[in-house]
Amino acid sequence: MVSAVFHSPMNPTPTASAPAGTDAPAVAPAVVAAVVAPPKPARSPFDWRGLWLQVLPPVLGLGLMIGIWALLTIKSGSGIPTPMQTWEAAVKLFADPFYRNGPNDQGIGWNILFSLERVAVGFGLAALVGIPLGFIIGRFTFINRMVSPLISLLKPVSPLAWLPIGLLVFKSANPAAIWTIFICSIWPMVVNTAVGVQRVPQDYLNVAKVLNLSEWKVLTKILFPSVLPYMLTGVRLSVGTAWLVIVAAEMLTGGVGIGFWVWDEWNNLNVQHIIIAIFVIGVVGLLLEQALMLLARRFSFDD
Repeated sequence: MVSAVFHSPMNPTPTASAPAGTDAPAVAPAVVAAVVAPPKPARSPFDWRGLWLQVLPPVLGLGLMIGIWALLTIKSGSGIPTPMQTWEAAVKLFADPFYRNGPNDQGIGWNILFSLERVAVGFGLAALVGIPLGFIIGRFTFINRMVSPLISLLKPVSPLAWLPIGLLVFKSANPAAIWTIFICSIWPMVVNTAVGVQRVPQDYLNVAKVLNLSEWKVLTKILFPSVLPYMLTGVRLSVGTAWLVIVAAEMLTGGVGIGFWVWDEWNNLNVQHIIIAIFVIGVVGLLLEQALMLLARRFSFDD
């Protein structure tokens, strides 16, 4: 029979005694703990090589671009500012990006926000119209055959060709710019959503018919999960197009916005600010695309 011995917490833990009637030696508590407790998993070393391979190529690419830029501006009188001159101008510019000295003299921060506001309104309206229209076109063959020629005709039209129509209809620059964003960003969402609906396996729809599911159930339970990757791809393409178009539209319409700011700086022959605006436009577009890619991964149904 094995006896159990209880000790006070204040006393040191004795060694485990051997069973009565045996000559086995006593086992130390550390040995018992080592046998009973599972071994700790070995900590995997940090992948410095993978981090280096991720960081080094972009840094080298950026350095190569700045080096070529510096070489092109060595000769004085070229008119293109050097990287150092552009950097000094950027430091001064972003020291107070939200100043206001009047309706036509505002900081670059306000101009970016106004442009993003127009993009958000035009892109949001395009999503409200384009995504449901894509589902309808992909779901119903008759409507697909009726609308597809119109889409094929209007999709290649340059976005700026729609700007005079907006000015004619709305009699104002701001809604005309929003209209231009709407009409140019709707097509990728319509086309990609319709293609996604058409590529849903027919077996899924046959099961829905057997189960006598309503059209709403078919849309929410079958079509939407299958079409979501195509739809988000169209959304990502559309927001990139919208951000491209707003710069050109604001150059023509004037007012407040990053496009108008670039054109105004050109009229002032401030080339440093134009180069800074090019980088800012690229960074904002990159952030918009990365945000939508993160959203796509967040709502992905793939496990």
